[in-house]
Amino acid sequence: MSNNLNVLLVGAGYMGKEYGKVLNDLDVPYSVVCRSDSSAIRFNEELGVMPISGGIENALEQIDFIPDAAIVAVNVEFLSSTVISLLNYGIKEILVEKPAGLNKDEILEVYETSKSVGAKVYVAYNRRFYSSTEKALEIISNDGGVSSFNFEFTEWGFKIEKTSHAPNVKENWLLANSTHVIDLAFFLGGFPKEMCSFSSGSLEWHSRASKYAGAGISDNGALFSYQANWDAPGRWAVEVLTNEHRLYFRPMEELAIQKKGSVNVENVELDDQLDIDFKPGLYKQVKAFLYGKNDDRLLTIDEQIKHLDFYEKIDGI
Repeated sequence: MSNNLNVLLVGAGYMGKEYGKVLNDLDVPYSVVCRSDSSAIRFNEELGVMPISGGIENALEQIDFIPDAAIVAVNVEFLSSTVISLLNYGIKEILVEKPAGLNKDEILEVYETSKSVGAKVYVAYNRRFYSSTEKALEIISNDGGVSSFNFEFTEWGFKIEKTSHAPNVKENWLLANSTHVIDLAFFLGGFPKEMCSFSSGSLEWHSRASKYAGAGISDNGALFSYQANWDAPGRWAVEVLTNEHRLYFRPMEELAIQKKGSVNVENVELDDQLDIDFKPGLYKQVKAFLYGKNDDRLLTIDEQIKHLDFYEKIDGI
């Protein structure tokens, strides 16, 4: 894409505003679509761009051109239908918030529609673009690769239960939210080649399971394990081991390191000003989407379809 591109941003809530801040700083012309007048007013007050309210179908009737690209930042239950509307309208480059749909069927529909119209859809996993991730990739490369890794995707079930998320979103919470940490772990250490997964328990808002554990070997030859307990204390975490170092993401915006032969764990200095000024990872993700399609941190809808099989296995589906 050229610097003269025009972007359509769909969604004026929290994530929409975070994307708007990045687009403003990149000086990229963009239009915004949202559902409610109140969201449009707040967006305009904070970012200086007045959205078209009334929803995506109403907006597309008012737009007399096809934008070069679109960014979709609506609630999870509306992701797939919004992307499909944009694809059918003729937009050929779309970045959609993870996981691109509420479940496998919805994401498959996005994939199939994108293929039928010859468009490219990318799924936004912004933790791939964290400064901590960039630094970890550098260390991993210098050390000769990942030998093993482990991760935890414990969610605070007592808090999620009280949120206003729709019941079907909560029931699909692992795909809708926990895949942030699962995707990052596999992005760093390799995606599953073989995996055994176990789950048990349930919660009032999540009948499928509340406890998870598993292990396997990645396509890079690294052994891995994971666990989560949504009815107990815990937090997201990823640990990556090379022959020289153990790397800690806890919290994931930061990176700590332990050297071979030492029990000391030290914080790694990061060049993370963009992660401070904007929602972490978002600036570089948007820039890669607009100007750097060869960036392998961008997850294509084709890759997401392949990942759904092991997400479902972990989730006990």
